[in-house]
Amino acid sequence: MDKLSRWIRVATAAPILAGCMLVVLYCCRSELIGGAPPLQWGLLCLTVLPLLAYPLQRYIPGFRGRGREGQRSLAMVFAVIGYLLGCVGNALLRGTRAMWIVYTEYLLSGLLLLAVNKLIGKKASGHACGAAGPVALLCYFGVPALLPGAVLLVLVWWASLHTGRHTSAQLAGGTAVPLAALLLIHLLSPLL
Repeated sequence: MDKLSRWIRVATAAPILAGCMLVVLYCCRSELIGGAPPLQWGLLCLTVLPLLAYPLQRYIPGFRGRGREGQRSLAMVFAVIGYLLGCVGNALLRGTRAMWIVYTEYLLSGLLLLAVNKLIGKKASGHACGAAGPVALLCYFGVPALLPGAVLLVLVWWASLHTGRHTSAQLAGGTAVPLAALLLIHLLSPLL
């Protein structure tokens, strides 16, 4: 069970699920992505760039020698850079409104996680956030992902609790973050 729970946590890392969400969205509702170049840009910004933090950590001063904590910190830095580059690239590619929602949801979720974890002093699970966000986006765009998404979230919660990485409260907080971000985007979208 220990190996299974660790494998689930690796397989459900936020960048991997972001890539899965983009591919599913492209296959089910390609008009929302706007073609292959925006898909490729999204995969680069939301998946490849954040994952590069793990092999590059040992070469970057300030992060090398910090072990797993250094990897997580650098992954968050790379992820935020990816979210910002996603927004810039979406503007340059004249991306679809849906892709604006995707990038804004990721950026806003990252900022909300930072606010909860650093400013408020509570700990919300980034892993749960990274799993709930793609599910919420797919459902928002009309892809029938609620049931598979619920199964995914149950697996993420189970694996995180089993490995002792998070408490139920931290997982609930992390799950709520992208939902709050998407609700805020939905409420503010008429103003944009």
